[in-house]
Amino acid sequence: MKEIVKKVKLLQPVNVESIHIRKDHYFPNAYIIDLPLDSVPDHVWQDIFEREWKSSRHLWDRKLFVVSDKLRLVTTADEIEEKLDWVKQVINLTNEGIDEYNREAEARGVQVDERMERTMEGDKAEVQMIRDIVRRKVEAF
Repeated sequence: MKEIVKKVKLLQPVNVESIHIRKDHYFPNAYIIDLPLDSVPDHVWQDIFEREWKSSRHLWDRKLFVVSDKLRLVTTADEIEEKLDWVKQVINLTNEGIDEYNREAEARGVQVDERMERTMEGDKAEVQMIRDIVRRKVEAF
């Protein structure tokens, strides 16, 4: 069975007044911003997302998390514009990774289907051979 993974995006249109923003207790001058996603990402999307943001130039800034159907961003007011652009880029790269994952899954599925067809053809041939043997032996009784 082919596993097709769904892309995830920031919820659009976003109601800015409903976004939860609060002061972070651990980082001075930082805020926690919960950005709503259009759905809860599955484990494949989350794995690709984590790989993408960790490979970005913001690796040192490990303040982006998937929490259910939200992205939790920790940033300062001075960096918010840059960070939102970065989040958008990471989501886009993640969804490109999902396209690639789905293409590979499709290819694997085709390979598995072809292998199953060859196995079934071989099984049919063996079943026919067994029928022929049973027919000869039964007729000899």
